[in-house]
Amino acid sequence: MTIDMSQFYQVFFEESAELLEEMERLLLELDVAEPGKDALNAIFRTAHSIKGGSATFGFNEITETTHVLESLLDKLRNDELRLRVEMVDVFLKAVDVIKMQLAGRQFGSEVDAQAVADICRQLNDLAQAGPAEAVAAVDAAPAAAPGGTGRVDPSPENLYAILTGAQIPAAPAAAAGPAPGASPGAAALDSYGFFTEEALAAPAGGESAGKPAAEGQRLGAGATDGDNFGRRASDAAEDAPLKRGRRASDRADAETTSIRVGVEKVDQLINLVGELVITQAMLAQTASRVDAVLYESLRTGLAQLEHNTRDLQESVMSIRMMPISFVFSRFPRVVRDLAGKLGKQVELKTVGEGTELDKGLIEKIADPLNHLVRNSLDHGIESPEKRVAAGKPAVGTITLRAFHQGGNIVIEVGDDGAGLNREKILAKARERGMQVSDTMSDQDVWQLIFEAGFSTAEVVTAVSGRGVGMDVVRRNIYAMGGRVEIESTLGVGTRISVRLPLTLAILDGMSVSVGEEVFIVPLTFIIESLQPAKQDIKTIAGSGTVVHVRGEYLPVVTLHEVLNVRPRVTEFERGIMVIVESEGAKSAMFVDDLLGQHQVVIKSLETNYRKVAGVSGATIMGDGKVALILDVEALVRLSSREEERKAA
Repeated sequence: MTIDMSQFYQVFFEESAELLEEMERLLLELDVAEPGKDALNAIFRTAHSIKGGSATFGFNEITETTHVLESLLDKLRNDELRLRVEMVDVFLKAVDVIKMQLAGRQFGSEVDAQAVADICRQLNDLAQAGPAEAVAAVDAAPAAAPGGTGRVDPSPENLYAILTGAQIPAAPAAAAGPAPGASPGAAALDSYGFFTEEALAAPAGGESAGKPAAEGQRLGAGATDGDNFGRRASDAAEDAPLKRGRRASDRADAETTSIRVGVEKVDQLINLVGELVITQAMLAQTASRVDAVLYESLRTGLAQLEHNTRDLQESVMSIRMMPISFVFSRFPRVVRDLAGKLGKQVELKTVGEGTELDKGLIEKIADPLNHLVRNSLDHGIESPEKRVAAGKPAVGTITLRAFHQGGNIVIEVGDDGAGLNREKILAKARERGMQVSDTMSDQDVWQLIFEAGFSTAEVVTAVSGRGVGMDVVRRNIYAMGGRVEIESTLGVGTRISVRLPLTLAILDGMSVSVGEEVFIVPLTFIIESLQPAKQDIKTIAGSGTVVHVRGEYLPVVTLHEVLNVRPRVTEFERGIMVIVESEGAKSAMFVDDLLGQHQVVIKSLETNYRKVAGVSGATIMGDGKVALILDVEALVRLSSREEERKAA
């Protein structure tokens, strides 16, 4: 019988992507003077696994590239060649080329044939530069040990037998020769690299079960070592499972099993649990109106239901949580390549790689962090000559740090470079016609670098200097409900802190009332709330109403006017001012009253209804009513435009 191999493509693409990430990490950590056999063997196994999988699926161009790479790695691990710095550079280029080839197969994107040919030529040249001894036959299939398990015949029939648990015939002797279309030396048996009888037919939790993946399950695009289908032949054959994603010291010692689950299924589960939380809140509110003595057992049962529901919600939310190491792991390569282009010496340190946050945030925070790291390299870290002249070590340091603080995650990008020059920033701001003064606080001055088009770079380079990027960084971070802060000392260094919510599915908010309506203001934007005195309210021509708070005059956002809602209170001194901070500026949001603090399940208003200006989502309260979640930034902008219209 025949079997459609395309159904297994996604597993191959996912695992190959992880293997290439691991190879890149191992290459960047290599000590060129004393690379160590374990590290070279681990790098060899990644190439070997990708080659075997690509041959299985008939991706011959990937098989050929990885075969050339594998041959050079085999010479290195067998001491036939000595590792050199230029070899590491070529290996990293080979990783990029294989990624390009995989993307070509997975997404149909264009593959640069010349780049493939160039990297294969460079790898071959390096392999021929060693002693004249013959290259070891890396593709020879080893005979099975007595009582052991050999490789299996990679026919579709036997693959089907493996997956269904049927009896599998042993592979014939290694005289089969290369598979059609495979690269020279790529034997047919070796082309079965991703699947072995031992790996695929082993009982879950047995000795062949995979080691645990990095903290937090990989979902959708992530692969897991415990996935029996995804076990690699090289791991089973050499009895040395490749440690992927995190350093060995950070990984759990206990064996575990895991399954691959699509993100859409997890999102559906989270949505259903959110509905359960809402239903439980509605029941609790209804039960609060009954006699506690007559219905004691009902109240007790509902209290237990609330406890269990919260535990279930936390457990389900944790499924989407992933360690920040999945973002941090890409930066050693970025720092290495960019430092080389800029002629700088930089060491990258990471702290708190195991800190977890929502998978959706992991994907969205990568680009802003990439820009911040590149900015530190280009503008922060000085050249070795300047550092030595300033009494600093020639090698600069960039530190990526992540930690939990309250209900948020804080990610810091710090460097021991030149720091921000206050006078230079103010001069540039005046040059651009911005309203600044010498009495501005340092924090306000540092925020100027986030203005669109702002740059103090004297020379525009390929890396930065056009004033494009930092404004996008702040906008993207604010879009995630986060905030960004800067601390800097001239000549000492700079630290940029990004504060984000742990998840995009649940929100901590303050419920406020305006007339008969209830709205949720995200807590991340709220600084304080107060009832102003009449004398603190002023009207300024062209600027509208302002309120005096702790020495500052803040613009008032009159919520009932912006949202066109009939209020119960119109006099400012009788209502409540909620002081919020948006895009680095404070405002006072006028509401009728504060109702309380809640943790709410976010529902997309755009998906279920349509986009509404000034509203980012909705939630269902305990009484069954819908409460809109306010988009603070949009409301401030709407209010500002309304005041400008009135003034005109």
